Amino acid sequence: MVEPRTRRDWAVDVLGFLLCAGFTAVTLLDGLDRQLAAAPVFVEAALGGLAVLGWWLRRRWPVGFAVAAGLLGVYSVSAAAITLLGLFVVAVHRRFAVACLVAAGCGVVSFLTPLIRPDLPGPSVAQGVLGVACVAAVLAWGMYVRSQRQLAASRRARDAAAQELRVTQARQLERDRIAREMHDVLAHRISLVSLHAGALELWPDAPPDEVARAAGVIRESAHRALEDLREVLGVLRAGHGDDVPERPQPTLADLPLLVDESRQAGTRVVLDCRVEDLGAVPEAIGRTAYRVVQEGLTNARKHARDAEVSVAVRGTTADGLTVEVSNPCPPGAATAVPGAGAGLIGLTERAGLVGGRLEHGRTATGRFHLTAWLPWPA
Repeated sequence: MVEPRTRRDWAVDVLGFLLCAGFTAVTLLDGLDRQLAAAPVFVEAALGGLAVLGWWLRRRWPVGFAVAAGLLGVYSVSAAAITLLGLFVVAVHRRFAVACLVAAGCGVVSFLTPLIRPDLPGPSVAQGVLGVACVAAVLAWGMYVRSQRQLAASRRARDAAAQELRVTQARQLERDRIAREMHDVLAHRISLVSLHAGALELWPDAPPDEVARAAGVIRESAHRALEDLREVLGVLRAGHGDDVPERPQPTLADLPLLVDESRQAGTRVVLDCRVEDLGAVPEAIGRTAYRVVQEGLTNARKHARDAEVSVAVRGTTADGLTVEVSNPCPPGAATAVPGAGAGLIGLTERAGLVGGRLEHGRTATGRFHLTAWLPWPA
């Protein structure tokens, strides 16, 4: 796929074309001043014009352009000058061995011209040395530009790989955290199911045989589900080195406590909660909403320490749950997302896993706004 040409590419093309045309014009004027025959001047103009037009093909065929200009330069002095530009292009875009071969050809051109053009004087020793020096300088300059481009490309690739690694790590950490929460909630519930199923099996009401058989099936299924869940989460949590389950994770009902803790830590928080019953929000959705507010308050404490933070929570089962956290951006902040953004990446992953979405960025009024919409099933 061919990349679109930028303004810089067009500027280089036009500048190089004008430079090639200038070489040809100066050569023709010199030939007219020396009152050369019409035929050599006409051939000089024709070959020089071909070399000038070939400049537009150098991006696709840099070696072909340089070789063609060199062959034309055996007769045309202007084309020989354009050959140096072709050598530079080859040195920038091709490997060193190819550039050296083209450079050697450029050095031979100036010594072949007197054999083809007896009307032109042969180069002196000083002119020959100067020509070789020019060829070497153009080759060195082109190789330097090539090395700088390769270094810049390597840095861009390294930065892109590092950013991708950070994103992957952030997502994996968030998945591990979700896995721990799944263990705390689901394992607890399944244990209760197993316990009550065992009680039903021990003390059936009626009829005894059918209830005992149904209770046995429930208990066996619960145990299998619990074991499967432990195996899956054991793989997800590999490397944490802790076999003790963590405490139950918070839900949206714990939001007032989170706000109070932030206020006690010195953060000015304005809470606007328009959900009548926070406990009615499903635990998975409420947990995600809680984490959104928690991350927003954490970012505000880190990057806008003395600013007032606005927290708004609203929603219904019909419209879903919307959580907004907003605070003024710190003075001199140049980026839309303060900090490394790993926490926000994890929140985006978490919101997507429950079927919601998360947006964050700097607004036109100079505030950092974090908004999450989460589904609220009836």
